[in-house]
This record gives sequence, structure tokens and C-alpha cells, in this order.
Amino acid sequence: MSHSWDDLRTVMCLVRAGSLAAAAKMLGLNYTTVARRVARAEDALGVALFERLTDGYQPTEAGLLVAEHAERMSDQSDTLLRKLQGQDASLRGSLTVTAPQLLIAHVLTRLIDEFCAAYPEIDLHIRATNDLLDLNRREADLAIRISRDPGDTLMGRRLTPQYSASFASPKIADQINANPHQMVDWIVYADYQTVPANVDPAYPNHRVRMTFDDMVAIRAAAQAGLGVARMPLFLGRASDGLVRVPVLPPQPYPEVWFVAHRDVWASAKVTAFREMLVPYMRSIRARFVP
Repeated sequence: MSHSWDDLRTVMCLVRAGSLAAAAKMLGLNYTTVARRVARAEDALGVALFERLTDGYQPTEAGLLVAEHAERMSDQSDTLLRKLQGQDASLRGSLTVTAPQLLIAHVLTRLIDEFCAAYPEIDLHIRATNDLLDLNRREADLAIRISRDPGDTLMGRRLTPQYSASFASPKIADQINANPHQMVDWIVYADYQTVPANVDPAYPNHRVRMTFDDMVAIRAAAQAGLGVARMPLFLGRASDGLVRVPVLPPQPYPEVWFVAHRDVWASAKVTAFREMLVPYMRSIRARFVP
């Protein structure tokens, strides 16, 4: 019996993801390639790994067993590669950094430019996402996260505390300042759907006018004069057409952290990035706090 690791990994991802399309996205393949690999694994192992149902692929007991063993193989491979990376003393080759899009756009671009100039032989890859990529599975080498907890399996360093506050267009701000008792229209994040807590009692009338599921959209709506929005200070201060309004005093917000797996923390490339990032963030700390 012979089998391909790529095929077993595909079985594992299909069990994790639950659909061909989701597994294909996870693997960076098209769904026909995923289906072909699964069929090839079944032929090599001589057993059905999935039931083909109208609503997707349902793993059999054999499929779950294969996925479980492939998971262990993948974990062992990731551990080996992380430990080798941790011993890497070279300042060349690939380094993958992940951070939220807005933090990259408004805070980190200058640092990224300076790092690339200082280490031209490091091939820097930036994964801009709000998703928490899995550093255990080497989806990135290091992460800059807005979080209250960097994670049990990771090493971390807090880069800065930060606060949020309320922002609006100058026109809305002038109206609120002229009449504190007028109705304050709020633009809120879809996960909350209510007016933020701790609004200033001097401004007693509030309502949610609209909700969005994306902070870029919330900021754009506030800039367009559609209402007041809560956002991190660094973002509101960096946004043209927004001013801070006092209806919501500054509130503590999840902190900004640098995190990496403990296996790779001491590697030369991770250390080089950290040693540039920490003083840079210290120098701009005022953007994040009242």
C-alpha cells in the first residue's frame, strides 16, 4: 500500500473544513483537485473515506481515522520545522508576518519599509487579516495582534495599550456640541448592535441608526456624516474627515501585542523584526492613548 502525504493532508483538511470548497480554500487549490486527491487516497488505501451526499462529503469512520493520523503527522512536521527555524541564525530567506489590515495601513507601513531596507535579503511576506492565523501550524512566523491574551502556546510582548473613543464628521460634531440633548445617531459593529456602554450622561439621547460588519465601512459611514462611531484612537486620529466627539469618553481597548511561537522566538529573522518593531511602537505610542 502506497499513499501520498499531499493526499492524506487533503483528507485531513476536508474533514476539518466540511466541504470541497472550504478545503480547497484552506489548501490553495481548486475543488476538483481536492476531489481528485481524495479519490486517489481512497484507491491507495482501499477503503471509502467519505460518503458523497447531496449536501457534501461526510467522513466515514475510516476517513476520521485517516484524518486523525494525518493531523498527528502534520503536528510533528510543524514542530520539527519550527524547531529548525528557531535555530536559524541567517538573515535571509522567507519571513511571514500577519497583522490586521487597518493596523498595517495606518501604523506599520513605515516600519515595514524600514525593515526591508535594513534586511534586503529577507523575503518579507505580509498577511493582512483580522483572522487569528495559527502560528502553531506555521500559517505565519509572527503576528501583531490586537488582543487581551496572546495565547498559551505563544510568547508575546505587549507593544502598547490602546483606547477607543467616539468619532464623527465635523458637521455632526458641531451639531452635537451645539445641542447636547439632540438625538445622537450611532453606527455600530454588527456583533454588538447596541449603543456603546459608558456614554457621557451629558448626552442623554442615543439610538443605533445602522450596523456594519466591517470597520472600514463604519469609518467611511462616519466620514460621510451618517452618525457617530466608536473606533480605536489610532484609527480615528488617522482618518481624514473625522474628529473626536465627547459623547463617549476614551475607553480601554484590547492591547497591541507582538507574538510568535516559542520555538521560533529566538530565530534571527524574528528577532530582527522584533528589535525594530518594539522601539518603533514605543515612539508612536501617543497615537493609541488619550
